[in-house]
Formats: sequence, structure tokens, C-alpha cells
Amino acid sequence: MPNFADFDTRHYRTVDVATGYDGWSSTYEDSVLDAMDLALLEGLAHPDWAAVRRAADLGCGTGRTGAWLRGRGVARVDGVDLSAGMLKLADARGAHDSLTQGDVRASGLSEGAYDLVIASLIDEHLPDLAPLYAEARRLAAPGGTFALVAYHPQFMMVSGMPTHFTDDAGEDVAITTHVHLLSDHVRAALAAGWRLAELSEATVDDDWVAAKPKWERFRGHPISAALVWDLPA
Repeated sequence: MPNFADFDTRHYRTVDVATGYDGWSSTYEDSVLDAMDLALLEGLAHPDWAAVRRAADLGCGTGRTGAWLRGRGVARVDGVDLSAGMLKLADARGAHDSLTQGDVRASGLSEGAYDLVIASLIDEHLPDLAPLYAEARRLAAPGGTFALVAYHPQFMMVSGMPTHFTDDAGEDVAITTHVHLLSDHVRAALAAGWRLAELSEATVDDDWVAAKPKWERFRGHPISAALVWDLPA
């Protein structure tokens, strides 16, 4: 697995995940574009979102993904996140049936209870992907699906940009960031018993450059990826 420190061009002060997302929570909604994650989910051919009865939203954050799932007819959504600040905003949003403060690798949610497990923009904070894929496998019912949206490793290496936010004092602060190649995802998923159903990648396009003009030099580079995994019924 590549070491992000070898690519880091920003060298921001770095904080742990809970501290970082607590600090970012008040401005998170203003700084993450739907093109990064929700647009990728929208374009997937699988699963049939409306047929999902119960979803586990790992790393639920402010509730963006949960609200998106509700808008597509998902009956029940249970969320887990490490950050109290993010959970407070998710609770105010009201898209989840339950919210739990905890680690996505040991969520405490019920085993085998979910026909969909979903995780968006969290894997770069984990030093090892295996526990995440194993937990998703534990939570999923037979025939279940695991949908994961990831910050694309190629973009992280080309840009040298960690996941980061600007704090109340105006300082740019990085949140612990790891690079996981797509092959790392495949290896961890297969070891946990998943089989790949779909892979979709988003690139830096006109909309991205309009939002972030300095990213013109990244035009055409992949920026995020959605991986969809299935279990045998």
C-alpha cells in the first residue's frame, strides 16, 4: 500500500478522525460537492434502491447519504459515525431511524440485518481496509449489497492533497489520510466473501473546474470511485 506521506504536497497539521470531523462539521455541507459521491451513486445500475428495506450507513456524517437513500425509497436507515459533531447534524436532518457514535469497523449494529451496507468517503481514514469489509459482511443479510464510495487513490497521489478542512481560525487542517489502491479494495473484499457487481469512476470535468478553477490541471483525472459488492443469496 502506498504511503500518503510520500505524495503529500500540503504538509498541513494533521488531526485524528474524530477531532477533524468535529472541527469540520459546521462547514462540511458547504465544502463537499455532490459530484464526489451522490452523483456516482445516482449513476449506478445496481442495486435497486427502492427495493432496499434496511440500510446500514457507515460513516454517516451529517446525513447526506442517509437523506439520499430516503429520497430513493429506502425504508429504514441506521447510521454510525465516530464524530459527535457530525452526528448532531445528522440527527437534526432526521433521515436516520437510529444513530450510533462508534467505529465503522465495529459498528455494534445487528448481524445479518441489512440488505444494503453503504459507506461514503471514509475509507481513506482507515489504515487497513480489511476490517471495514469484514464488518460490512457481518452486517449484510444473504444476497446483500455493500456500496462504497472512495476518494480515488490516483487523485490523492497526483494532487498530494489530504482530506482537510479550514478551521475557525482560518488554518487548513488535515485529517489522517491513507492511500488505498483499487486492488487493495478488491483484495479486502474478496477475503471477506464479497463479489464485485459494479465499478464506476468520476473524473474532474467542467463542473468540477467551474467549482474549483485551480483544478484545471487535474481535468480528466479520476477523483472518486464507487464500488458495489454483492453476497450470494
